[in-house]
Amino acid sequence: MAKYTMYSSKINKIRSFALALIFIGFLVMYVGIFFKESPILMTIFMFLGFLFMIASVVVYFWIGMLSTKTVQVVCPNCGKHTKILGRVDMCMYCSEPLTLDKNLEGEEFDEKYNKKR
Repeated sequence: MAKYTMYSSKINKIRSFALALIFIGFLVMYVGIFFKESPILMTIFMFLGFLFMIASVVVYFWIGMLSTKTVQVVCPNCGKHTKILGRVDMCMYCSEPLTLDKNLEGEEFDEKYNKKR
């Protein structure tokens, strides 16, 4: 019996990370509200939250630039156009394992194939 692990495409993982940075930034800024009595502490929390927001913008910009260099393929499972980043990746829509490497065709999906040896 094959083990079932939920994977997602690398581009979606990075976008999710950038979205998490936005929410972390909001949360840090919200914590700053509790320090209204101390303007220095409140300013520090607001500034840290702002830095999380800026980091999110940088990550979104980076993944946008990176996704312009990806290879677009048609998923054999769902028939939609998806992007492959690296040697192996997942379909962005149906999570079908995809590869352009002929040596990996038929192999069980593993993200370690993307790591340099």
